[in-house]
Amino acid sequence: MTESSSLRKKRRMPALMFFALAACVCLLVFLARKVGAQEPAARGKSDRLTLRMAAHVLPPASASPADGGEASPAAYEEPLEYAKVGPEGGVPVHREGPFKSPFAHPKFGGPAVVKVGMLLTNVRNYDIQKGTFDADFFLTFTSDKAMPPMEPIFTNGKVDHKEVMADKPTFKMYRFLGNFSSPLDLHDYPFDTQELAIEIEDDDNGTDQIKLVADDHHTNLDVGFHVPGWNVAYTEARVLNHYFPDRFEHDDMYYSRYIFKLGIARFGTSAVFTVFVPAIVIVLISLSGLWYPRDELEVRANATTPMLAAAVLFHFALMQSLPATAYLTRADKLMMAVYAILALHMLITWLWFVFDEKHTLRIMRVGKWVGAPLTLAVLLAGMFL
Repeated sequence: MTESSSLRKKRRMPALMFFALAACVCLLVFLARKVGAQEPAARGKSDRLTLRMAAHVLPPASASPADGGEASPAAYEEPLEYAKVGPEGGVPVHREGPFKSPFAHPKFGGPAVVKVGMLLTNVRNYDIQKGTFDADFFLTFTSDKAMPPMEPIFTNGKVDHKEVMADKPTFKMYRFLGNFSSPLDLHDYPFDTQELAIEIEDDDNGTDQIKLVADDHHTNLDVGFHVPGWNVAYTEARVLNHYFPDRFEHDDMYYSRYIFKLGIARFGTSAVFTVFVPAIVIVLISLSGLWYPRDELEVRANATTPMLAAAVLFHFALMQSLPATAYLTRADKLMMAVYAILALHMLITWLWFVFDEKHTLRIMRVGKWVGAPLTLAVLLAGMFL
């Protein structure tokens, strides 16, 4: 065999390179099909508007009405007016009923069970960096007895517009437009699901006057509801008891808090082609350098080292759209794997400069039979761990 034909044979891409390329292509197809299969399921769940409700209320002990009748808004008496001050002064207290707080109302005659309904009509301007969004929704209160005067407040946002549509003793209806904020969870980014929460609490009345209950039959999303750039995954509503740390002596009152949550999921197909595909392309270009012989060392180095700069720039651009987190996202783990792979490829390339030419064949074997399998293993670990 002539020297020129031998050189051409050395430069010919071996079957292992084709195997690595085929494995990466199959992996991309698998990821795309997997996330594509998840999205219709999420849309179906959204279309059915399945509502998962949970009510966690600690009911106070029943209080006997002092006057034998139910309170009404017209005859409502402020509890602070008849709270008694002790001989040493200080905070006035109630000696009847389960609570001593001056904001308790033992004369109210037991709590009104208030069903809370929510119709969310629109969500706009969701900012992933701040966790804020604008919401437009209808809110209803329906009770089994006359409610005390109520003033709903939003503990995780502010209201820009309020419209009172009904204000009856046992039925109240409002329309609100406001801006709200929710904590972010980016552990699974770019396959993350975010929860947009709206938290509602009455300004004055505790659980001795109002016991909120999530109304699952009247908590819905408007027809055609959608969040631009996101897929609606689920809705959830529940009621919790909120207890303030003591603000004053005998501050023992609990307050019902209604929490509505809208789960929105990032489109999986978009996540694959905007995050995973560029990272895999960087790895494949660097991997191709392992098959270049010693006499094309410059080409081999140029296939590996510049990819490190490309990976850093891509990672920087990726993180610019997200807030700083105290943990690694799935995308961060992928990029850590890419950095480790590029370092491995550069180390194998640097072996040419450390060892004599007589070790050329051995170094080539290390790159093909050790570097390529390690590349695939590290890449898979960065994707799925």
